[in-house]
Amino acid sequence: MSRRRPHEEDDGYERAYRKRRRVSENQEIEDRLESLILRVGEKSTSSLESNLEGLASVLEADLGTFRSKILRILTDCAIKMPEKCTIYTTLVGLLNAKSFNFGGEFVEYMVRTFKDSLKACKWDAARYALRFLADLVNCHVLSASSLLQLLDNMIDAANEDNVPQVRRDWYVFAILSTLPWVGRELYEKKESALEHLLVSVEVFLNKRGKKHHNALRVWAIDVPHPQEEYLDCLWSQIRKLKQDNWSEKHIPRPYLAFDSILCGALQHTLPTILPPPHHDSYLYPMPWVVFRMFDYTDCPEGPIMPGAHSIERFLIEEHLHSIIDMYKLERKDCAAHLLNFPYKLKIPLEYCIVEVIFAELFHMPTPRCLEIAYGSILIELCKLQPSTMPQVLAQATEILFMRIDSMNVSCFDRFVNWFSYHLSNFQFRWSWEDWESCLTLDDEHPKPKFIRETMLKSMRLSYYQRITEILPESFSRFVPVKAEPDYKYAKDDAASLPGTMAAHQLVVSIRQKCTPEEVLGVLKDLPNPRSEEEADSRFNPLKIDVFVQTLLNLGSKSFSHSFAAISKFHYVFKILAESEEAQICVLRNMFELWHHHQQMMIVLVDKMLKTQIVECSAVANWIFSKEMVGEFTKMYLWEMLHLTIKKMNKHVIKLSGELNEAREKLARAESSTSESEDEEDSAKKKTENAEKPTEEMVERMEERLEAAQADQKNLFLIVFQRFIMILSEHLVRCDTDGRDYNTHWYKWTIGRLQQVFLEHHEQVQKYSSTLETLLFTQDLDPHILEVFQQFVSLQS
Repeated sequence: MSRRRPHEEDDGYERAYRKRRRVSENQEIEDRLESLILRVGEKSTSSLESNLEGLASVLEADLGTFRSKILRILTDCAIKMPEKCTIYTTLVGLLNAKSFNFGGEFVEYMVRTFKDSLKACKWDAARYALRFLADLVNCHVLSASSLLQLLDNMIDAANEDNVPQVRRDWYVFAILSTLPWVGRELYEKKESALEHLLVSVEVFLNKRGKKHHNALRVWAIDVPHPQEEYLDCLWSQIRKLKQDNWSEKHIPRPYLAFDSILCGALQHTLPTILPPPHHDSYLYPMPWVVFRMFDYTDCPEGPIMPGAHSIERFLIEEHLHSIIDMYKLERKDCAAHLLNFPYKLKIPLEYCIVEVIFAELFHMPTPRCLEIAYGSILIELCKLQPSTMPQVLAQATEILFMRIDSMNVSCFDRFVNWFSYHLSNFQFRWSWEDWESCLTLDDEHPKPKFIRETMLKSMRLSYYQRITEILPESFSRFVPVKAEPDYKYAKDDAASLPGTMAAHQLVVSIRQKCTPEEVLGVLKDLPNPRSEEEADSRFNPLKIDVFVQTLLNLGSKSFSHSFAAISKFHYVFKILAESEEAQICVLRNMFELWHHHQQMMIVLVDKMLKTQIVECSAVANWIFSKEMVGEFTKMYLWEMLHLTIKKMNKHVIKLSGELNEAREKLARAESSTSESEDEEDSAKKKTENAEKPTEEMVERMEERLEAAQADQKNLFLIVFQRFIMILSEHLVRCDTDGRDYNTHWYKWTIGRLQQVFLEHHEQVQKYSSTLETLLFTQDLDPHILEVFQQFVSLQS
């Protein structure tokens, strides 16, 4: 029987209630503080200065209780909202003036974030943390000399030996991209130290190799806009900023309004920060080329476009890129934020936005997100700004088309994909007559090829009759052939073909829902047209011919019908196509039936790879076979090759992930061998032991991964070897005949070689030493070897 009196129970209840209420009240205050900090700088009836002053007072009052929460929120804002950097540095400056201890804690927190970001290879986060620390110098929170010491340490990291150039490049880029914020302050207070820093940067840039530059260019020529390497361009912009006495017109500096308060505060000194040493597992940002499409002559009305070497151009572009990166998954929000750019009245905003989006789309080696994302954002922009955006976009399209002769092949493909998608959203309206000059050009010239490929892509987004109505009469040669199967056993001359009887019998059997074994029975007596020596390979091309063409023709009504037919008779495919040679025969017959329907061929190859009817190496060898010579410069063929390589890469990545997971489980199980009497721990251990893979299982997984990696390496060797063979033959033939080698065919083919290197750079990089030893040797023609050397220098 309880001795507790009734009112004691009430007291216990009240204590628990008060505790709960206090926790919920604290949570409410935390949420309110977070909301206030996040929203500062947004549109308000009060001025930014009065909002900052008021917020600083509110935060100061809550520092005692919510110190760690405030530190975390402010640091998060510094990294995740870099466009509001100066607003938050001003807030930290005001808090530092009120509480020197808090200012010191914040600097410590920020330094730790900077170091952690470097160790975790979060390069953008590290750069934004460095920018924030630099801007704290403007707010008199940090001393200029301690910041310069940090920048000098970063220059030392850039001058290290035996580390990848991409690591050294990043450190120099981080320094240069920070100077627009703090350059003026350093110039006024530490001019000689700043000058020394700039000289060190210049020495570094003069010694730096740029073999990668040509591989990353959108156009092969520099007219009318030079395509500068990113560090060279930023260095020119910083030098121009220095000439202008470090004054720029784009960065808001709210701390200037609080100069008297901030100047009275004590400053902190940064601790010694040494960049973490290089590790082989670290991945650094790759170099890029700055994309330029417009200058002040392209936008005569309204505000003037900042010059290519003005720091404003860098700041505007970086801000727009960060908006796209932040909102890329929500196209409507992204378009709205782009059009609400804070400095839109000072610049020709639509031109800047369009240039930045195409810079993203044409970014080499690959775009930062899905290509369709950029197309959908441009469509939203046209809807939100119908009076100006469609005209600017049309102007951009015209510029791209006029300069397409020297466009990188990868960018050509992306231009086709974007333009066909864009047309499909605007009823395929376009002023085709403006492009009539290309009607007299060779079919392999990029301009007519662009129109033809755009129509073929548009067919995938529409239907044949609609495509025939899009183009004017004079462009009729660009209308694709109707996408229908070309079934030879139903033609007038089919009676003379050796497999016709079996094909007709097969049609009847399949329509009567026969089994795979019955299909093999129908094909059993077909003669083998190969000689006895060849027939040893146990594959009959006539059987494959009759079966593949008849089955795929019966399933020709839709993709789904074709997939169902392949699934039902998968066993027959596996029996008939055991060897790689037989698999190539399957692909050849698929092409013979569907050569007028590119999309059908792509999805069928994809299906056959997924169901393991054909191997990746068979697809690669078929693409480079003599039968496909006429298709060699068409986009769809390379779509197939990239699809095949990606399929192989995904397989290797999946097996690698499974093996790592199994090793971790095994290690965890072995480390928790200590006995435990706790029933819960015992039950948990039993569950873990049930999931634990055995040593034998891990060994089998290792063997599977090694086999897959061997297949991946073999696939790349096949692809690059075939490229080398056909390009070398062309170069030798041209040299013998005294002809110019630089034909349209050569440009497309060398461009496709470059595309394979760049699009799959992460996987190809693993085998670069093997490729150098076996294929890309010094005795290779310099034109081909240069493509490989450019690729290697990307991450050297």
